[in-house]
Amino acid sequence: MNWDLLEPLLIIISIDIILGGDNAVVIALASRNLPPEQRNKAILLGTGLAIAARVLLTMVALYLLQIPFLQLIGGLLLFYIAMKLLTDTEENDHIKAGDSLAAAVKTIVFADIVMGFDNVLAIAGASHNNIILVIIGLLVSVPIIVWGSRIILVLMDKFPLLIYFGAGILAYTAAEMVMEDRYILQYMEDYPLIHQWFAVVMVIAVITLGYFSNKRKGTAV
Repeated sequence: MNWDLLEPLLIIISIDIILGGDNAVVIALASRNLPPEQRNKAILLGTGLAIAARVLLTMVALYLLQIPFLQLIGGLLLFYIAMKLLTDTEENDHIKAGDSLAAAVKTIVFADIVMGFDNVLAIAGASHNNIILVIIGLLVSVPIIVWGSRIILVLMDKFPLLIYFGAGILAYTAAEMVMEDRYILQYMEDYPLIHQWFAVVMVIAVITLGYFSNKRKGTAV
């Protein structure tokens, strides 16, 4: 596997893991009222269906991003999502725990679809229209998220710089999406330096703005 394939795959896996913390919390909360013997079934069924839904949604997103200026709009939206990742402290206590296997699975899948929009958009941008990379990335990262969710969440709490790293990956992906929009690309041909350095500048800008926003709120690292 050459670097051209390995780089987007590593980015997809990183995005899945960084943005998967909330999804891991959803799985835990949705299945917390089930008997112990049903929890694993709920996790496996819910996660399996959520993966299938995620792949389908990403395929739709890949198609939509071919529409004029939607790559640009998607990239700008992903910049917002990167900033939100850094500055949003909203909890997931509103997730309703299911009291049956079917109810828990339904909650996991529905919440994953609703909360997974940022994930789908980021992966669609990072995959460069290669759905095989999306599927491989999900198959690698989802087991890590499900079985290592608590470790991931503890690490993120203990090492907040991981969140900044994740936001940087999102900002890089967003910048690539903007630069790859066919209408932006034709104007950038005469400005190769902008094309080369735009992603670097935007990564620095997002991380810097997020840091000072958190510092103002007293939550900076």
